Amino acid sequence: MPDKKTHFETDAIRIQTPTTGEREHSTPLYMTSSFTFESAEHARAMFAKEIEGNVYSRYSNPNTDEFIAKMCRMEGADMGVATSSGMAGVFGCLAGILNQGDHVLASRSLFGSSHQILSQILPRWGISFTYADVGQTDSWEELIKPNTKMLFLETPSNPGLDLIDLEWAGNLAKAHNLIFVVDNCFATPYLQRPIEFGADLVQHSATKFIDGQGRAIGGVIVGSETYMEKIQFFTRHTGPALSPFNAWLFSKSLETLPVRMDRHCDNAETLAGFLGVHKNVNFVKYPFHKDHPQIELAMRQMEGGGGVVCFEIKGGYEKATSFIDNIKILSRSANLGDTRTIVTHPASTTHSKLTEEERELVGITPGLIRIAVGLENSADIVGDVKQALE
Repeated sequence: MPDKKTHFETDAIRIQTPTTGEREHSTPLYMTSSFTFESAEHARAMFAKEIEGNVYSRYSNPNTDEFIAKMCRMEGADMGVATSSGMAGVFGCLAGILNQGDHVLASRSLFGSSHQILSQILPRWGISFTYADVGQTDSWEELIKPNTKMLFLETPSNPGLDLIDLEWAGNLAKAHNLIFVVDNCFATPYLQRPIEFGADLVQHSATKFIDGQGRAIGGVIVGSETYMEKIQFFTRHTGPALSPFNAWLFSKSLETLPVRMDRHCDNAETLAGFLGVHKNVNFVKYPFHKDHPQIELAMRQMEGGGGVVCFEIKGGYEKATSFIDNIKILSRSANLGDTRTIVTHPASTTHSKLTEEERELVGITPGLIRIAVGLENSADIVGDVKQALE
């Protein structure tokens, strides 16, 4: 493993599983469900955790270990767990720590499935929640109850790209002894590191920018040892393990994360600039665009604006669906973080399970379009958006 003083790009490439006797340059795949023991005593000591090593790939595997080690170094975390999907990671952060009677204070601007876990699943076990509005942070402290145990948020938010001041949120959590959890999927650790602002846990859907090529599903949770030990226990025994193959893909993908994110940011900023002056657009939101109401905050806590742009098209639902239907080069999909630019209508897809009132509260209007900007030539991306708008 490289020295702690090495840079992000070097860590992404050089943190690697020790080589075998074959002296391979690239980490091999460890496609095995279990591992053998040297003796009965060796097996006993492994299960007693007296010595470290691999027992079963649901617990650990050299490929998942390498992926976790990279993510921990990048985020500045003590330890981590790799999960079968990003939502398994969200659920692990919540169910792995919270108990019956606990309360969660969450940002209202969350991904649709995160909302479903908070509103439909956790209440079955007596865990309640309250939403706090991103634009009314002065009221957050008033929403904290005696049984509030966790502050859960994502920034930038999906799909509205609302930002939350991580330093402020970290101070709020510390003042009230709350477990501070951040979904850092949109920014990635290359652009934003919430632990530096006081986060206890950071969660990612590795399916998105971590993989970056639309190939595999997975997630990862990293954070302080105090909470990660509980989450590790929960995930080991409930089974949302990441496959060795997907872990191998994600670890290799991290080697190119910096160069990919630089291109995502450049292309997204170009597209936002075009949309910001188009006659058929009501507004555009991109963290580093001059019209974003929180651009100063974005530039203070992020290294770049990320790869997602959202905008509201004039004419509402009818014009939004017409725009999507007239796209010729870009992809119509509900995913994001791919090399390919993806166009999504959140109100009818990713956030369709929210009520109309719930969507309005977080700015998901019938005319809102989310574009996950890929790595194609920026002129081609803008050109396709332009012809579909017009």
